[in-house]
Amino acid sequence: MNICILQDYLRNGGTERQSILLAREFIAAGHRVTLVRFRPGGALEKTLGDVPSEVLQPFDCRLACFAPGLMRRLRRLAPDVILCMGREANRRGERLRRAFPDAVIVATLRTGKALPADFRRSLLTADRVVANSEASARRLREEFAVPAERVAVIKNALVFPPARDGRNRELRAKFGVGEDTVVLLCAGMFRPEKNQTALLRAVTRLPAEVDWRLWLAGDGPSLADCRALCTRLGLDERVRFLGFQSTLSPVYRAADVAVLTSRSESLSNFLIEAQAHGLPAVAYAATGVDECIEDGTSGSVVAMDDGRALLAALGELIADPVLRGRQGARARELGRTAFLPKERAADYLRLFTEAAAERDR
Repeated sequence: MNICILQDYLRNGGTERQSILLAREFIAAGHRVTLVRFRPGGALEKTLGDVPSEVLQPFDCRLACFAPGLMRRLRRLAPDVILCMGREANRRGERLRRAFPDAVIVATLRTGKALPADFRRSLLTADRVVANSEASARRLREEFAVPAERVAVIKNALVFPPARDGRNRELRAKFGVGEDTVVLLCAGMFRPEKNQTALLRAVTRLPAEVDWRLWLAGDGPSLADCRALCTRLGLDERVRFLGFQSTLSPVYRAADVAVLTSRSESLSNFLIEAQAHGLPAVAYAATGVDECIEDGTSGSVVAMDDGRALLAALGELIADPVLRGRQGARARELGRTAFLPKERAADYLRLFTEAAAERDR
């Protein structure tokens, strides 16, 4: 198959990482793939490697929504399948359906945010819509009235599968973390909906005598505000901002507990990767979180904005290394069986083939 993946911009986000991962897996399976980007640059551009990529904007206009010459470029590429990844790509699904009547158009829902009208119309005109969680699939059927037969659930794949096991003592030593210190880790874009501020406020209530550190990995528009809040709360000695990480595997291996206070998810890449590396997880009950964490076995899912429950779950894991080990072992088992890249890419390829066969009938 000739597959075009549409992605507006290669910012450091989960959808963008999934786009690159799927492109690589489709190529490895013998298909022709082009990643078509609206905007040049982005934190992940240097991770493309040998993935064929074309950019629409002649220079960075700083507008992710601007896709000059998209239809002309796609006509030249003549794809059999157009996979829309991310908000801006999915907003064009209805136009793509009209412009390419013989191609398979696949929309995706990978967000818990409200959707603009053109995104919603695209969901109704695409040949298939992929949700990355059962919760998002229900949203497609019930909120957006997408026919059930056109909805498929394909969960995220591990972008950073574990290369090896064992604690990363070198990174801990580099950051001045002792052997018995419990490192809490949160990784993701710094945006208001990711709600890292709630986590910073929560850890201020951990007992002063408890030996913990919090590492926050990623970048984004809310980073400066989070840094300022950290200083105001007197947490500068306990919290480390790691910045953008091209690979998170070494960080996962150096941490002890994954924690997520996001308000908006569909299926958290961070949680599945952290668990695959053996980290028990504590998270607010955003969309899809209960499909990442086996509550009470691989971690804890607490009610949204219930800071007291979040603190209690963290406190229990910090205080009990045996519990961390038991839940971490279960987390590792779950993460390494349900989210394998080759298998999830194969799910997409089967979906493309089935949709193409229907169009040919």
